[in-house]
Amino acid sequence: MTYEVDSGLSNFLGYYFALQVWANCQAERDSFRFELLSSYLKKTMITVSELTKRYARNTAVDHISFEVEKGQIVGFLGPNGAGKTTTMRMLTCFLPPTSGKATVAGFDVLEQPLEVKKRIGYLPEMPPLYPEMRTLEYLTFVGNLKGLSGAELRQRVETACERCAITDVKNKLLGKLSKGYRQRVGLAQALLHNPDVLILDEPTAGLDPKQINETRDLIKSLAGDHTIILSTHILSEVEQTCQQVIIINKGKLVATDSVNNLQSRARGAESVLVEIASRDGTLEAAAVRERLEKVAGVSRVTFKEARSSGATFEVENRKSSFVRGDLARAIVEAGWDLNELRPTAVSLEEIFLQLTREQSETPGGAEKTKGAAQ
Repeated sequence: MTYEVDSGLSNFLGYYFALQVWANCQAERDSFRFELLSSYLKKTMITVSELTKRYARNTAVDHISFEVEKGQIVGFLGPNGAGKTTTMRMLTCFLPPTSGKATVAGFDVLEQPLEVKKRIGYLPEMPPLYPEMRTLEYLTFVGNLKGLSGAELRQRVETACERCAITDVKNKLLGKLSKGYRQRVGLAQALLHNPDVLILDEPTAGLDPKQINETRDLIKSLAGDHTIILSTHILSEVEQTCQQVIIINKGKLVATDSVNNLQSRARGAESVLVEIASRDGTLEAAAVRERLEKVAGVSRVTFKEARSSGATFEVENRKSSFVRGDLARAIVEAGWDLNELRPTAVSLEEIFLQLTREQSETPGGAEKTKGAAQ
C-alpha cells in the first residue's frame, strides 16, 4: 500500500523541524552568551570547580575549587609535588583534566581550548628562548605564531619591549643576555597578544636581589590590566605582591583567601606590640610585664627588645578578647609614655607551614581548612 503525503504537510514538517534545530542552536548561543555575561558581571576571570587529574593510581590534583577575580594577582603556593604545575598545565590546556571543570574568561579549558589559549600568556620557569636568535627577531617570531602581523605586530612588540624594559637589548643575541634579561624577554613574549590572564611559574627563580625587585615591580604594574597567577616558593614575594593566596598540598586545596585574612586566622587570638618609655628615664621590664599581665584578657607579656626610645613588649590576649584600649589606659595610668601600639603580623611562611602541617596530620583536614577559608 502506498501513502501519499500532501506537499503542504511535507513543507510544514520540514519548516517545523528546521525551526526546532534553529531554536536549539539559538538556546545554546543564548546560554553561552549568558555564561560569558555572568562571568563579566561578576568580574570572575578564572573559575575552577572540582578539578581533578589522575595518573593511573596517583592523584596529582584532587577536586580543587577556587575563583580568581579580574585584575587580581594571586599567589599559588604549595610544597614540591603538591600539584601546582599540574594545575597550571590544565588551566593552559596543556593537560586535560580527568574530571571537574575550569573556565578562563568564560571559556571551558576542555571544550574551548583554542579560545582559552588566545586569552592566556604563559611564562614557564625556564623561558622558551632560542639562544641563536636576537630579541627583536624572537619576539616577532612569537608574534607570528600568535596570529599577529604587519603594523599590529610591530606595535605589540614595541609595547612589550617598553613595558618589560628590554628596549636596550632588542638587537642582542638571547644567548648573551643575563638571567634577568632572559626572564624579561620571556615575560614580553607572554604579553605580546595582550592576554587577559598571565600565568607565571617561578618568574624570579635564579635572579639576584636587584633583578627580583625589578621583576616584582613589573608584575605589580601589570595588575588591573591583566589577571595574574604567580607560582613561587618565595613567600615574602607573595606577601608583597599578591592580593589573594591559594595554598595546595598533596593535590588538595588547603586555603584560599587574602594574606590579611590568613594572618588573622593563623593568629587565632590577637597579639600586639607596645613600645613603652619612662618619663624619668628608668624603666624596669619586670614591673611593666607585671602591670600589663593584670589587664583583663591578657594571657602573656614578653619582653622583646630595648631601644633608646623605650622598651618593646609583645602582648598576647585570649581569643575573642580585645585589650588595646585597656592596655593603653594601664600604661598611661602607670605613669609611662606609650610610643607605639600595633598588631603583630604572622609571616606567610608561618601560615604556610601551619596549614600544610595541619592538612598532613589531620585526616580530611584539607577539606575542613578549605571550608574555613571560604
